[in-house]
Amino acid sequence: MNQDFKVYLRLISYLKSYWGIALFILIGFAINATTEVSVAKLMKYIIDAIQNGDRENLNWFPVLIVLLMFFRGVGLFLGGYFTAVISRQLVFGIRQEVYAKLLRLPAQYYLDHSSGHITAKLMYNVEQLSAASSESLQTLIKDGLIVIGLLSYLLYTNWRLTLCFIVFMPVIGILVRIASKKMRKLSIQVQNTMGDVNHVVQETINGNSVVKSFTGEAFEQQRFYKSSEENLRRGLKMVVVQNINSPIIQLILSCAMAVILWIALRPQVLGDTSAGEFVAYIAAAGLISKPVKNLTDINEKLQRGLAAAHSVFELLDLPEEQNKGQLTPVLKGNIQFEHADLRYEDGTHAIKDFSLKIHSGQTVALVGRSGAGKTSLVNMLPRFQELSGGQLNFDGVPVQDIELSCLRSQIAMVNQQVILFNRSVRDNIAYGQLQDASDEQVIAAAKAAYAHDFIMNLPQGYDTVLGAQGLSLSGGQRQRIAIARAILKDSPILILDEATSALDNESEYFIQQAFDEAMQGRTTIVIAHRLSTIENADVIVVMDKGQIIEQGTHTELLAKHGMYYQLHQRNFEEN
Repeated sequence: MNQDFKVYLRLISYLKSYWGIALFILIGFAINATTEVSVAKLMKYIIDAIQNGDRENLNWFPVLIVLLMFFRGVGLFLGGYFTAVISRQLVFGIRQEVYAKLLRLPAQYYLDHSSGHITAKLMYNVEQLSAASSESLQTLIKDGLIVIGLLSYLLYTNWRLTLCFIVFMPVIGILVRIASKKMRKLSIQVQNTMGDVNHVVQETINGNSVVKSFTGEAFEQQRFYKSSEENLRRGLKMVVVQNINSPIIQLILSCAMAVILWIALRPQVLGDTSAGEFVAYIAAAGLISKPVKNLTDINEKLQRGLAAAHSVFELLDLPEEQNKGQLTPVLKGNIQFEHADLRYEDGTHAIKDFSLKIHSGQTVALVGRSGAGKTSLVNMLPRFQELSGGQLNFDGVPVQDIELSCLRSQIAMVNQQVILFNRSVRDNIAYGQLQDASDEQVIAAAKAAYAHDFIMNLPQGYDTVLGAQGLSLSGGQRQRIAIARAILKDSPILILDEATSALDNESEYFIQQAFDEAMQGRTTIVIAHRLSTIENADVIVVMDKGQIIEQGTHTELLAKHGMYYQLHQRNFEEN
């Protein structure tokens, strides 16, 4: 429970900056609470006026009722509107913080968690935070002030009778506590199942071509149904707990009311109490049950929000990418691996005792079977994966000493899996740090990547919006836009991870020419299947199980009749 309190305090700390708006909420709900107490007081005056035959005062009562309702409306509007303002601002602010955190998390986080569950945290869980903060605070202030006002009135009118109410309060507290534990557990389950639903949806959207070609629609519909049904089941269990809790509390309050009425009807208790005072007291006692019920209903919002807060703060507290490097050198392209090791969290030993020196301007080709560690090795260069042991130097500077954005801005990568954004062709080529590139530079890069001609045939040329993942383009066209992006970056280090695997022979021929030109004066690391890409490399490194098996030029390695020779004979078909 102590942990919950800390989480709640942390959540409430986000509301500090809205104290000015909170003042309006307080004023609004104070006006509302005053009108609730005034209703009971007004009833006393009406009944007393009727009994005394006071016609003059009776004429004012309709006006007073209208005025009361007017002020109640003003109070509720002020409180409700400004609570909503804080609620939306809070969700907006925390969502920005969570998104910024996601951008700073290491690549490993995205390997360990599905995109569906990450999206659920950002969209669904953050939304639930408002339930634990602003929404529950609204009910607490609004109904809390009403309960305080009515209880004060009851104590003032007849403190002995009012003690009957107070006696029942601990019983209500115990019930609320029991319901809390159950609702917390169910809230966590609802959030997790929401992640499962999201995961199924995203997989189906991203893999819709596979779903259609293998007629998997019925299977995916069933999968979606099951995860949605699980989410529904947990949600309904929460509703059951909530809706059993409220009537029981109402029943306890009605027992308190019954006891009060039984005692109040004893002549010796009422004494000289007027009929107006008696009706006003019973009315005030009756009015208190609704706000007490609302206060107990906070519990559901609180547990829902706290479960979400645990999940969101857990993400916000995750360790970010290490960026302790202070140096911002202009890299020449000398790379040296010294006994480099890379282990994943699941225990996989991807790179073992790897030593290799790459000179500035050299082209190094990495070959080997699938799973040999080629991609893991190049992922260590921009620090997508961190060294587990050994050393990696750029121009003699350890990779950890270089400021992260400085390092990454000087490494251009073209991956096998091309990532394009739902933006124009120009924005996809001139992305991120390249966004200020001139149209001439973008066109020159596209021409060098043999992409200009097909881009000009698109409906709006370079202004054509590509849509999600650029799926309206062929694999080769997407690849060429990614290559144009890398050429425009003009970095001293170029990494081509199977960058020509999706191209037809004609496109590959032209791109090979572009690469030959682009490789001049820069260090290039190529992971490739096709012989034409690697035959002219300065050094070919043959890898297996994260280690170097052999290295040398194409001719030297063929003469060795080793692993490279075998791969060459099979024409790299195993990859």
